[in-house]
Amino acid sequence: MIDGGGNRRSGRWDRIVLKLSGEAFAGESSYGIDGEIAVQIATEIVKVRSEFAVDVAIVVGGGNIWRGMTGAGAGMDRAQADYMGMLATVINALALQDTLERLGQPTRVQTAIGMAQVAEPYIRRRAVRHLEKGRVVIFAAGTGNPFFTTDTAAALRAVEIEAGVLLKGTHSGTDGIYTADPRADPDAEKLDEVRYLDVLSQGLKAMDSTAVSLCMDNELPIVVFDLMAPGNVLAILDGHSIGTLVS
Repeated sequence: MIDGGGNRRSGRWDRIVLKLSGEAFAGESSYGIDGEIAVQIATEIVKVRSEFAVDVAIVVGGGNIWRGMTGAGAGMDRAQADYMGMLATVINALALQDTLERLGQPTRVQTAIGMAQVAEPYIRRRAVRHLEKGRVVIFAAGTGNPFFTTDTAAALRAVEIEAGVLLKGTHSGTDGIYTADPRADPDAEKLDEVRYLDVLSQGLKAMDSTAVSLCMDNELPIVVFDLMAPGNVLAILDGHSIGTLVS
């Protein structure tokens, strides 16, 4: 864990991985990066770092720019489409890095695909060292392999750097895991806590099954919550029951 220093207090976990969907960066638009949304997300992260002695790593998606499944559905080779999606995540990571650093938070981007001119390659020990020095580390380009989602990349990176929790931020107004889609079923009930096996066996919409299985095998808890509600990450670290806990 980083040096507590100043008036920062201990949170519920010493190290977290925050999973951000690419669509969150688009705001109300369906494409691109909304600067105000990027500032909102970055401000939340900076507040977390200023109030808690916690290491923060981030995994970003790229769905606001390109989704591999969309390309595959249009007849494109799936692997090629997925590599394009990985490049989209790098664009989002660089945008978030710029926003964080304009707010005074030192940040490093590490990519699973080599592109030395714009980011570091992903090296686990180097990532951990950055975190120990108080830098936010943004992991981009997924796992570097096609056919794996950025949810799976987030689970993998969280396990690799020995994070205490994976925080899965949603952006569509859904504040956790429900028994059904609350936007389509008014009788859907929100689940405060749920087991990994229930998520898998009941097909609950949280993360893809590979990511959930990886977290289950490594006993890594997942919190699914509304990313766009200000203060939620702070509240989670402060021990409040926000969203849905998968454990």
